[in-house]
Amino acid sequence: MERRVSFYSEGLRLAGVLFVPDDLPPGHKRPGIVLCQGFSGIKDALLPDVARRFVQAGYVALTFDYRYFGESEGEPRWRLLPQAQVQDIRNAITFLQQQEEVDAAAIGLYGTSFGGANVSYTAAVDERVRCTVSTVGIGSGARWLRSLRRYWEWRELLKRLEEDRRTRVRTGRSAYVHTLEIMLPDPLTQQFWDKTTPRALELFPHMGTQVTLESAEAVIEFVPEAVVARIAPRPILWIHAAEDTLVPPEESQRMYARAREPKKLVLLPGLTHWDIYRGEGLIQVTDHALQWYRQWLPVPSYAADRPAS
Repeated sequence: MERRVSFYSEGLRLAGVLFVPDDLPPGHKRPGIVLCQGFSGIKDALLPDVARRFVQAGYVALTFDYRYFGESEGEPRWRLLPQAQVQDIRNAITFLQQQEEVDAAAIGLYGTSFGGANVSYTAAVDERVRCTVSTVGIGSGARWLRSLRRYWEWRELLKRLEEDRRTRVRTGRSAYVHTLEIMLPDPLTQQFWDKTTPRALELFPHMGTQVTLESAEAVIEFVPEAVVARIAPRPILWIHAAEDTLVPPEESQRMYARAREPKKLVLLPGLTHWDIYRGEGLIQVTDHALQWYRQWLPVPSYAADRPAS
């Protein structure tokens, strides 16, 4: 069962979708997982397939749009502010805990790409998170954006951000740029974008293809790896595509190295960044995630043996 829901985060109405097992016995509760999308992503793209696999395994799942994106409120639009997104995730946890189908003491997080950065940070600052899975996540926003650029391009970006900061102080407004001007695409990302974006815009007219320059500055200042040691003794799993050329595997490796037990790092050989969202790559990623959740966030015994298909 899937139902449209909404909740508030710092006064802004956020739109979400709650995924609940169809055969949940009356009065029974299941662990809940908040799913968090990547850079400028929306709840209706990519993550629903992950949520459905989790539901087939007996979990309740929630996807939602961050403030400023998708069907959620927030003006001006398309501001990607990681610390604000962390607050949105924390409020999503509070909302999920209040659902009658959910065990409020059994909440997990799942994040992909920049969402993997967000959940790594959130798990460190919110002890309600019992178990976390980060896929192709980012440990340092500055290192990641720098890795996508030649040196002179990095210098040019920093210069643009400084000029935009001055403009914001004078006018209160940040310039808008195409998303791929900040998240510079490797060839596979460009191919994926060119192939999927036109159809996605038809299906989801609330999807955007631009972000503010303010967003890039906020991403540069975001360093999840600096706080991941605080997650323990709660468990976290990092999964990364070994052939990822958009978010280097080093990002997850750096977070793993700084975290304390219980922790795990899985590198998926032969997979690229975009392989994990479809086909066999999606199955591999969700299988690893479900193994982790079953170990640390198990569903009740009457549902524990239901396989994901």
